[in-house]
Amino acid sequence: MTTATSRNATGGATPALSARRLNKSYGTPVLAGLDLDIADGEFVAIMGPSGSGKSTLMHCLSGMDRPDSGTILVGDREVTSLSRKDLGRYRRDLVGFVFQFYNLVPTLTARENVGVCQYLSDDPMPLDDLLADLGLADHRNKFPSQLSGGQQQRCAIARALIKRPRLLLCDEPTGALDYETSKEMLSLLERINRDLGTTIVIVTHNQVLAEMAHRTITVRDGRISDVEVRKDPALASSLTW
Repeated sequence: MTTATSRNATGGATPALSARRLNKSYGTPVLAGLDLDIADGEFVAIMGPSGSGKSTLMHCLSGMDRPDSGTILVGDREVTSLSRKDLGRYRRDLVGFVFQFYNLVPTLTARENVGVCQYLSDDPMPLDDLLADLGLADHRNKFPSQLSGGQQQRCAIARALIKRPRLLLCDEPTGALDYETSKEMLSLLERINRDLGTTIVIVTHNQVLAEMAHRTITVRDGRISDVEVRKDPALASSLTW
């Protein structure tokens, strides 16, 4: 994996992301005045019970949904004030999103699924090098139905990474994977954060997985209820559950 300049996990001069007074309602409040800051190069886990607002928060941060009020700043870009066209550029240039169920196009090969995003980027990572780094070199011409769950998730991560995102958002990325494959995915995310300096935010229900994060943020009733800071996060290889 091509190495970028490493960024300090908790002391970066410029926040990767800053959200203020986020409110979102779908008839009933889901986000209720939520504030959030994430440092450049940080690895953050977001936890909370079902319905607490975790996924809605991720969708707002990614630009896939808009808060009813409040502001989101990623780098120097105020996401909440962007036009539809500029919001598309934001998702293309600054943010990668990894879904629980991969969301690959079934009629495209692994290489084609990743390559679609390559053509949307002004400065993409080399496609075949990235596939090789993620263990997909021998599977690049296979369709999603021919790939294991872990291979499909690697493909989804490659699709998110190829555009060199500043921020990688992962919504339950191990939720559909078995134990061993989950550990492989977590080791991969750990390496992306360490070697590329990519800021990673992961939503998970698994407290053990959160132990590899620099911070665990708990969301309840649409607000942050607790923050746990770790000076020495656990290595993915050491996790058991």
